[in-house]
Formats: sequence, structure tokens, C-alpha cells
Amino acid sequence: MSIGLVSLVGAGPGDPELWTVRARTRVETADLVLYDALVDADAVRAIARGQCFCVGKRAGRASVSQDTINRLMIRAAKRGKRVVRLKGGDPFVFGRGAEEALALTMAGIPVEVVPGVTSAVAVPELVGIPLTHRGIASGFLVVAGQSGDSLEAAIGAVRPNTVTLVVMMGLAVRSEITSQLVAHGWKPETPAAILCGVSTANEWLWTGRLVELASAEPPAGVAGLLVIGEVIRVREALIAACSDPSTGSGSSQAASGGERAQRVEGSERSESREDRVTYGRS
Repeated sequence: MSIGLVSLVGAGPGDPELWTVRARTRVETADLVLYDALVDADAVRAIARGQCFCVGKRAGRASVSQDTINRLMIRAAKRGKRVVRLKGGDPFVFGRGAEEALALTMAGIPVEVVPGVTSAVAVPELVGIPLTHRGIASGFLVVAGQSGDSLEAAIGAVRPNTVTLVVMMGLAVRSEITSQLVAHGWKPETPAAILCGVSTANEWLWTGRLVELASAEPPAGVAGLLVIGEVIRVREALIAACSDPSTGSGSSQAASGGERAQRVEGSERSESREDRVTYGRS
């Protein structure tokens, strides 16, 4: 019996329409799909012809161990199966994709990687926040919020307020992150955002100042990330342009959303998906 193939596939930020063509093809033709908790299960089961199992990990919940996931993939591939390991975002960005690739390769299993749109970039841009912008930020830093000393070292390696900071898996420790940043010289009034469930039905976002992060109340059980930096003001400029009739670019829907989302300096704001502005479209 010939050995099968394991495809480590990225599913993007949440919306199945943001899957790549190759990702969709691999799911459709797989004998076994092992998908993460952040992947749209209904979308997977709607197109998959093989068996589908959720093996995702969520903080504070019972989950399948990484060793078990590795064994499932290896066993199925040795039986000649086409296996898809479907992960939110990109498999090599905080997705343990490289760990799985190493385990599979050491077991003699062929592996391919199908990149996905990483949530670190896609989620901010879907709500109008660029991670870089000429004259504001020429780079960005993506870190894992629960990484302890590694997070401290990463923050300490950049000059305060010179890059955009994206914190994955950091909602539960945002108070500690705020303290670390301020201790390293970041200005308390630096614009900040919490983005949860973006591109899904559970979308929710908050914007305010770094010092206000801890007082925000994101919805329970919805994955999200933090964005900290002056680039958040670009979103405000887009909203203002959409709500200004003189620009000729905003629809009535955009104007309404813009009016609800106008930011008052020094205050905070939260929105749902219904408040999303479609920039520049009429």
C-alpha cells in the first residue's frame, strides 16, 4: 500500500469565502479532514467527501492533545489516505504547522503546506486598519500574548510607538500587556483596538486608547486579537471620508455606519458586524 499525503492547510480568518482555491480543493478531495475550532465547521462538512473531525484547541476547554493529532495524521497517511489538517489563518503562524510538519516528516509521511491568509494581517485590514502606512508605521510586530518572557523580549526589542503591534491570543492578558508596554515607554494614549470574530457572524470590535484596553468587555468565547499603534487612525480617516457627502464616495449605509463610529478623542467605542463600513463603495 502506498503512503498517502498530509496537507497542512490554512483557512484564513474565518469566512470560508476567504479560503484559497487550493485549500478548497484539498478539503473536497480529502479522505480525512482534521479541522481547528476556529474553522467554519459547516463549511467544511458542506464540501468534504471524507470523514471530518474537530481537533481544535481553545483556552480553558478540553481538547485533543497535539500528540494525538500527530498520531491520527500519521496512521491515516500510512493507510494511504489523503489527510487535510485545516487550520485557522496560516498553518505556520502560531498554528503549530511546523511542529506537525516535522513530526510527519520524521515518520516518513509526505507533507505539503497550503498557505492561508494569516489573521494577523487579514483581520485588521478587513475593518480598515492597515498594519503599515507611509509616514505612520513602516513595519509591524506580531507576537503571541501568552508567551511570557518571549513577549517581554519582543516588546523590548523595538522602540516604543515606532511599529504596529499585533497580539494574537492576548485577550485574557491584555491588562498585563498594557502594563508591559507602558513600562517599556509606549504612550498610554496610543490608539488600540480589540478585534473579535472578524469575517464571521460573531464579529465585534472595540477601539480606544492603550490605557483603556483592560476596561473593554469583548464577548466571551469569541477569538480575537489586539492591534496597537497609530495606524488605527487611518481607519478613522476612512470612516470620516465615507460619512462626508462632499467626497462623493460614501453610500447611505456607509454614512450611517460612519456616524455611529465617529471616535471622540480619549473615549472608547465598540461595534458589531452590522456597523462595518464598506469603504468607498456606493
